[in-house]
Amino acid sequence: MTASIFSGTIPALMTPCKADRSPDFDALVRTGEAMIAAGMLAVVYCGSMGDWPLLSDAQRMEGVERLVAAGLPVIVGTGAVNSASAVAHAAHAQKVGAKGLMVIPRVLSRGSSIPAQRAHFKAILAAAPDLPAVIYNSPYYGFATRADLFFELRRDHKNLIGFKEFGGAADMSYAAEYITSQDDEVSLMIGVDTQVFHGFVNCGATGAITGIGNVLPREVLHLVALSQAAAAGDAEARARALELEAALAVLSKFDEGTDLVLYFKHLMVLKGHSEFALNFIETDVLSASQRGFAERQLALFDAWYGEWSKQPGAVTKYAA
Repeated sequence: MTASIFSGTIPALMTPCKADRSPDFDALVRTGEAMIAAGMLAVVYCGSMGDWPLLSDAQRMEGVERLVAAGLPVIVGTGAVNSASAVAHAAHAQKVGAKGLMVIPRVLSRGSSIPAQRAHFKAILAAAPDLPAVIYNSPYYGFATRADLFFELRRDHKNLIGFKEFGGAADMSYAAEYITSQDDEVSLMIGVDTQVFHGFVNCGATGAITGIGNVLPREVLHLVALSQAAAAGDAEARARALELEAALAVLSKFDEGTDLVLYFKHLMVLKGHSEFALNFIETDVLSASQRGFAERQLALFDAWYGEWSKQPGAVTKYAA
């Protein structure tokens, strides 16, 4: 099984809300279409960015179905508080024609138990044997899949073809050194916006799943293109990638925090996407200070990128 779906740049879609705070699937599809039109390879739904804990299983499945029906390549998140739900999402994803799975560890119940996680992963992978899948490592899920468990699972489930790492630089380096560098059939996906350069250049990542890319698709595609060129030895691209990543650093850092969806939805509204104005829970809002901070940082970045992108060389050569 190939890992082609886990390459390039892939936004983790957020779920827009209607006025009654129910999912707006029409807006979800429009957003997914806009991301693909901008140059993204695929979309993820429903991961942490999609607010999976706040949606019913039926709502999540409807979102997947609507995206697939629109002709979009969809990678489905399997986050759940019990394995039965996770298995149902995996089986549904394969049934309706999704292109891949993001296998999320079991949470809350026995989350730190290796035997429990092994059984959880195996059940998900077995429920969708025709879909390429990556295991999703995140500090927020409270379980880190290490090399021995990964290869034990891969031995029995050939659809496990990679690893999405949401941790920091050290976690990304571990994944590259001990899991994903043995051959080209095992992929490493960058799972956090602050580690794009490190993931591509130092760890051999094949792609990036992005949050801030929903807000700034052109600029994030530009960063990925520069980082990929740098990973191939282009010295000018390396310098430009570091400049762009540094300029994006504050906005990318939102991806690491618990308010990531609140920040990215607010930034989407600032970019003219009013369908992201609401969250599912009425009290889930940024403070006035948080909003002001995000607004100033976005304005600063937009002004900087407008000037910086006029520079010659790798900037124009690799612009998306």
